[in-house]
Amino acid sequence: MDVKDIAKLGKMLAQFLARFATCFASIAGGMACGATLTDYDFAPWRMPDSLHSPDPHPLITLWSGPMLGVAIPVGIASVARRRWMWFIADFCIIANGTYLALAWISGDRFLDTTRMLAAGANPVTIVVYCVLTIGLGYAWFRSDCAHYLLPAPELRERK
Repeated sequence: MDVKDIAKLGKMLAQFLARFATCFASIAGGMACGATLTDYDFAPWRMPDSLHSPDPHPLITLWSGPMLGVAIPVGIASVARRRWMWFIADFCIIANGTYLALAWISGDRFLDTTRMLAAGANPVTIVVYCVLTIGLGYAWFRSDCAHYLLPAPELRERK
């Protein structure tokens, strides 16, 4: 197994964990505020999804996905204090922000951003969340990728 295989495996694991954490967080958020879970889908080949009806506080349910989808992996990485755990957590940060941004651009009525706006979310809040998570997530995840994928400094060619 070479570095490229490890990178592919790490990416697949990070994507699965990001999807699972976000969907689990939406389910937990909905249940915590009295929503009834009617359907969910964790299939790895589709976007994870959860539907609640009735949902007395849809904004809490919808925001719990991206918020806990970042907080849970970052919390685990903070406690574990392992570089590879930060690799996954940083991917989750950028993945959650990118998902909300792309969902907004697509305008698909079943994706979270459109549902958040329909439930009364302030667009500025979504923009701030996306800018922070994509900006910080990109910088941190890029650093993680450089750490794992670039050769050690003593092995790099000097110019």
